[in-house]
Amino acid sequence: MTVRNLEYAINPRSVAIIGASAREGSVGAMVLRNIIDGGFEGEIYPVNPKYPALSGKPCYPSIAALPEAPDFAVIVTPPKAVPEVVAELGERGCRAAVVITAGLTKANGLKQAMLDAAKPHLFRIIGPNTVGFILPPQKLNASFSHMPARPGRIALLSQSGAIVTSLIDWAADKEIGFSKIVSLGDMADVDVADMLDMLAGDTETSAIVMYLESIPHPRKFMSAARAAARVKPVIAIKPGRHAAAAAAAATHTGALSGADRVVDAALRRAGILRVKELDELFVATETVARFAPVARARTAIVTNGGGAGVLAVDRLMDWKGELAPISPETIAALDAQLPDNWSRANPLDIIGDAPPERYRAAVEAAAADPGSDVVLVMNCPTALASPVEAAREVAALAKKGAINGKPVLACWLGEHTAKEGRHLLQEAGIASYETPSKAADAIAYLSDWSRAQQQLMRVPKSIMEEHESAFQVVRDLLRLAAAEGRTMLTEPEAKAAIAAYGIAVPETAVATTPAEAGTIAASLLEKNARIAVKLMSRTLTHKSDVGGVVLNIATAEAARQACEGIRDRLSALGKEAEIDGYSVQAMVIRPKAHELILGTSRDPIFGPIMLFGAGGTAVEVMDDTAIGLPPIDDVLAGDLIDQTRIGRLLAGYRDRPPADRAGIIAALTALSRMLVDFPAIRGLDINPLLADQTGVIALDARIEIDPARVEEKGPNPDLAIRPYPSGWESDIDLTGHSYHIRPIQPSDVELYPDFLARVSPEDIRLRFLTPRKSFPDQMLKRLTQLDYDREIAFVALTKESGELAGIGRLNADPDHEVAEYALLVRTDLQGHGLGWALLKQLVDYAVKEGLRRIEGLILAENVRMLAMCEEFGFQIRPHPQDPTTRIATLDLKL
Repeated sequence: MTVRNLEYAINPRSVAIIGASAREGSVGAMVLRNIIDGGFEGEIYPVNPKYPALSGKPCYPSIAALPEAPDFAVIVTPPKAVPEVVAELGERGCRAAVVITAGLTKANGLKQAMLDAAKPHLFRIIGPNTVGFILPPQKLNASFSHMPARPGRIALLSQSGAIVTSLIDWAADKEIGFSKIVSLGDMADVDVADMLDMLAGDTETSAIVMYLESIPHPRKFMSAARAAARVKPVIAIKPGRHAAAAAAAATHTGALSGADRVVDAALRRAGILRVKELDELFVATETVARFAPVARARTAIVTNGGGAGVLAVDRLMDWKGELAPISPETIAALDAQLPDNWSRANPLDIIGDAPPERYRAAVEAAAADPGSDVVLVMNCPTALASPVEAAREVAALAKKGAINGKPVLACWLGEHTAKEGRHLLQEAGIASYETPSKAADAIAYLSDWSRAQQQLMRVPKSIMEEHESAFQVVRDLLRLAAAEGRTMLTEPEAKAAIAAYGIAVPETAVATTPAEAGTIAASLLEKNARIAVKLMSRTLTHKSDVGGVVLNIATAEAARQACEGIRDRLSALGKEAEIDGYSVQAMVIRPKAHELILGTSRDPIFGPIMLFGAGGTAVEVMDDTAIGLPPIDDVLAGDLIDQTRIGRLLAGYRDRPPADRAGIIAALTALSRMLVDFPAIRGLDINPLLADQTGVIALDARIEIDPARVEEKGPNPDLAIRPYPSGWESDIDLTGHSYHIRPIQPSDVELYPDFLARVSPEDIRLRFLTPRKSFPDQMLKRLTQLDYDREIAFVALTKESGELAGIGRLNADPDHEVAEYALLVRTDLQGHGLGWALLKQLVDYAVKEGLRRIEGLILAENVRMLAMCEEFGFQIRPHPQDPTTRIATLDLKL
């Protein structure tokens, strides 16, 4: 379950406190007092057979004695009583509770007994072992927090009760308010994903902050987080950043992909901004809640104090931020308005005596400069000018916290004289910070959040038709290894697998004896200046560790001797029986090439992951790698490269020209496709992948598999992010037109403007249930970049021109049982059956996905749509709250 019945928790009309008490210091007494003192306006029902009344309220001896079924319950009874209490609440008609009681564990059986009691009633449990549940706008403090929380628009989710009370205390001093505060406790039922789903659609919440200690259901979490982050900022702090790295696996990638790196990659891919410290949570929230994402964050700094500007720059550089280049035209314009001794560079130091008019001129110029994306305005208090008047002038320029469409942040230093200035700036929507460091941090948060939002919008494909033959090659190699009971492919097999997916490898042949290796070497040396010989073994995967690699061989005799040397070294180690042969390959000599590692591994939480970085034999020592979650596309592959130090070297420096970036990206996306296509792949290394201006080539490859899964088909169900659903393409011929129907792709955003221009305003109104004059770019991106675990859209494209002709869309509820559908066909193409074809595609997809029902909201005047639905088999009924709308429902036969 996910959001089922949670609405009773976030908007209750009545609350029962099971275990309420008059005993001073007891949890039951504190919770009851907090609820009453908080001013909750709904009904409050204390339940405890020991008392006739508590705190001026009638106290009921049992749940059955309550005058009505409460919407929400707070359970503070002893642990052994909780399962029975849950059963009684469910039977009474209550549907949600927070269990504050601790001590319900798997070991003592009480946790499962509680869940078993809840299941028949679809009863939702927050906890157990929580501080409680707080709804400040509804004046409900169902917790034992030591102080109330002020109302606001930030929702707080925490897996630690101590963090909840600490943040309430801290936020009170900062005048920060909350819409919801949820102490999740042990998450026996309701987890962080469930609450993200609930809060994504909560109109009282404009931003979500989370304290995460664990992520128990990764795909559910990723799906919920991506859905929430698309509509409002989500900021997280997760401890354990310096936990020990994952134990070495059969691949280098396994040793390099420490758990926290994977969490970082997952949060980034989900569109979540991660911060490191508690006090950063709300600084980050204040920043990202104010502004839309920015493509870049080149910062122009305006200051009346050079030292403050330098401090901001230093901190910004710590974050690898960017200073905006100030154009000569802007400098010339400011020369006419500023004193001769202004800095004429960024930071724009307008001198300590700067009056308000000077601030206006500099800020306007900084915001107008084409090289700037963000403006930071700073003020140091002096006796020569008023900080308040400077703030008033800057505030007058801003519109919703931006000037010329660019975010404006402010730092008014000091205490007494700065407070009023900061207040004026905040009233104008300008985010204001007390120190240069915090202001620079805020800019970094904005930049990081924007990058995360860009990653959020990427959903690459699964199997593509053009590599169907490659798929079969790899499948055969995996089957051969599995038939022999192997978990590792040999090096030649691994190279053959990656070569099938388009990654270049050296010419290689396999010898069974040193003498045969010499014969093969003679042939290869006719075309190559040098060759290499390597141990081939089904069991020894790290060849260099056992002396199994010999390079720079120039003669056939030397090749034979090299193989004999490998045999002798293995014999000395007692491992001669593990030699299966010797691979002889052309030596790739590229003196200015970079050694890279590309790899895949499995995280115990998030499943398959990908790694890119600096390769070679010292890969673990160098530890210059980046982690990403598959599937990835060209853009996400480029992001992985750019996260590493070697990524900057690949761009070229001194006498080394830029490496073939496109070739590296192609290799990364090839590995992504292999992970999507083959659930059996447990780990894969390409190390090194040589990259220079002439291209890329893999000198070594290693693939680990699960033999039991070689017959499983993709897309890989273990992926934390579901890939593009290939296999749902079809062609149809209708009267006068032929169409290609397929799932929507992110690139289809380019087809929308022309499509919408050819849909009548009336059809737009009927589709969206209200008139709509414009479709902002962000909305079009949201319509075309989907989380395929939750929603699908099929587009119909004209086969003649590839124009967008119609769209059918399904959006499933988080429980994945019911989906809402919508259709829109271009006005000039209606009446020929395209809408029917799209609806049939939606129904077929819903059945395959295991959905139980699809339904849609249709205006009563949309008689053509209603008629089509009736003919298709939908049941039509009036909307209970809106007489102008009908609900069309189709129960699916699974």
